[in-house]
Amino acid sequence: MKIRTVFAGLVAATFSVMAMAQAPIVIKFSHVVAADTPKGKASEFFSKRAAELTKGKAKVEVYANSALYKDKEEMEALQLGAVQMLAPSLAKFGPLGVKEFEAFDFPYIFDDTAELHRITQGPIGAAMLAKLEPKGIKGLAFWDNGFKSFSANTPIKTPADLKGKKLRIQSSKVLEEEIRSVGGLPQVMAFSEVYQALQTGVVDGTENPISNLYTQKMHEVQKHLTLTNHGYLGYAVIVNKKFWEGLPADVRGQLETAMKEATVYANKIAQEENDQALEGVKKSGKTTVYTPTKEEKLAFKKAMAPVHIKMADRVGKDLLQSIYKETGFDPNKL
Repeated sequence: MKIRTVFAGLVAATFSVMAMAQAPIVIKFSHVVAADTPKGKASEFFSKRAAELTKGKAKVEVYANSALYKDKEEMEALQLGAVQMLAPSLAKFGPLGVKEFEAFDFPYIFDDTAELHRITQGPIGAAMLAKLEPKGIKGLAFWDNGFKSFSANTPIKTPADLKGKKLRIQSSKVLEEEIRSVGGLPQVMAFSEVYQALQTGVVDGTENPISNLYTQKMHEVQKHLTLTNHGYLGYAVIVNKKFWEGLPADVRGQLETAMKEATVYANKIAQEENDQALEGVKKSGKTTVYTPTKEEKLAFKKAMAPVHIKMADRVGKDLLQSIYKETGFDPNKL
């Protein structure tokens, strides 16, 4: 009887160990925007492909709309290992001490996605991601959202129309200088707080890709939108470095493949989503959409050009020059 009891205990322990061995590796993927934005859809795509490629060995749980952490908290949570994966906007790395990422905040530094991708998908982008590793962060990919436009409750046709306006921005010294260059008053604020701030008049306007403006219903509390396309908003998909390097090699390789596929998908749908969101804003009838003339857009470029000179030392003049070489941008020729 005693032998049977011991044997039964050994069998139970064996099955328990087997069950533990077969339990999927859970990856919590947190982000602050809506599930139906380009980033939200790409995150779900990655989750699905990760499950398929790892054959269930890894389970990616996606938490949208700041369900786990607000954007001010998520980076610390990643570094502590409370969450394994994030896709923060590139402006988030400046406060972390990796100021090079604020190069993406410089106004009009990219004319289109082709110029942008020469940076994010080339050696400059790879070198920038590598700078995160001393912070305990592994950079996996860049995902597009789109180019930002200004919104407010009054018409915006010239830089002077933004003078004195309180405009919400992400935490970025470059973005602060950008807003000051057109006479605005920069207001750093968490993304999750923007709608209410616009609704109550705490801020007068903001800058966003259209998909963010639309999915967060900001167009319902902003009467005017001008398609300035003055700045880029993108994300870096990042993971806790210790966690990532501790994964089984086969699983990590399969997740890398899933991430490559998700990145292609994310960048493909970004423009499509923004185009659809713009149509949604127009059809709502709540916001007047204005497309600036070539001359009006040039006026915004000229007004913002000094930002490149004033903030060059913050991100590194050599880095800026290497980007200019790829994009052909020259703030001194505007």
